[in-house]
Amino acid sequence: MSPNPSRRPAQPRRRVTPGVAAALALAVAVPPAVTHAVTGTSGDGGSASAAPRHTQFQREADAVRDTGAVGVQARVSGGRHGPGTVTSGTADLRTGRPVPDGGYFRIASNTKTFVAAVVLQLVGERKVALEDTVEKWLPGVVRGNGNDGRKITLRQLLQHTSGIHDDYPGIDAAKDYYEVRFRPFTPEQLVERAMRHHPDFRPGKGWGYSNVGYVLLGMVIEKATGHTWHDQVRDRLLKPLGLRHTYYPGESPAVRKPHARGYQRFSTKPKLVDVTLYEDPNASGGLIGTTADLNRFFRDLLGGKVLKPAQLKEMKRTVPLNDEFQVPYPGARYGLGLMKNRLPCGGWSWGHGGDEVGYMSRNAVSDDGRVAVTASMSTGWATSVEDTLRQHRAGMRLVANALCRNGG
Repeated sequence: MSPNPSRRPAQPRRRVTPGVAAALALAVAVPPAVTHAVTGTSGDGGSASAAPRHTQFQREADAVRDTGAVGVQARVSGGRHGPGTVTSGTADLRTGRPVPDGGYFRIASNTKTFVAAVVLQLVGERKVALEDTVEKWLPGVVRGNGNDGRKITLRQLLQHTSGIHDDYPGIDAAKDYYEVRFRPFTPEQLVERAMRHHPDFRPGKGWGYSNVGYVLLGMVIEKATGHTWHDQVRDRLLKPLGLRHTYYPGESPAVRKPHARGYQRFSTKPKLVDVTLYEDPNASGGLIGTTADLNRFFRDLLGGKVLKPAQLKEMKRTVPLNDEFQVPYPGARYGLGLMKNRLPCGGWSWGHGGDEVGYMSRNAVSDDGRVAVTASMSTGWATSVEDTLRQHRAGMRLVANALCRNGG
């Protein structure tokens, strides 16, 4: 979903990329703080051993938990201090079990970076071009109410400058979740919804986050290759990079074990709702993964192991976000499926982040891919802008400060 926690809570999206929560607003008591700090002994996927509990990394994870996140896990890969993981809170309100430091979660809009990487690989192979129109690959699909696929390029879909209105169905209340959790919308249905609206602006004349744009890119990948977007992600990225813990769930609403359960606070429901089971198979945010795999992917991507230099350069060509998105992401810019954020220690980080119902993740990666940090929070909010921004900002501080400490 759109990475904007500053939207009005009455119109939440299923997939966002910012934050949530205020501990004072919790009507359900979260179990007393359960904190763990571990450092890997054999790289990102290796075993872990105990480390000093009261590190800055741990304190910042606890601060995210204190905003209302039921569970938090964060991992730093590379840098001067080597790999390490911290967890805080609990994975399950019923049992109080600890958050697994290598747990799976819905990576949501981080999926967009995988999809963008596939498209750019196809560009490098001259199978598609960034200036190809949507009409070339999907004739007649983007039409009506001023929408015209003949005037929208793949670059504009990738960069959210297409102007296509993002009518991605929201989940405002618990009843909405129960109605749709096993009934995902097809790509065609999502595009048809968007075509009911006039464009938000003329192609290339503005910036507006559009999940539907990435749904269209998934359809383009299938048309250009004869294979689904997720098969191409698997064959081009997951297998070659050894990302064994990132996967497309297909028709399964479950998350592989181990995982922290996902919770959502709705303004219409006084208690946290368990929303772990959910189907969302689309290219705008349908993958599930781990912090270790996300760190590896972004490090390999920025380190030049995924794309040819010309395509990586295109991916990192950015435009400013619109005013709405500058609230949660001050000064940030957006490339092709990649966001650029200011660091508190100076310079910039790359990444994306993602929100799905019940799960939020934030990340920060150095320009050369040497250091990466990812945090996953197993709670989402649909209450107030203030609650959402509070958790988002705590998550952003966590990943940015960890990147700075580790030489990002």
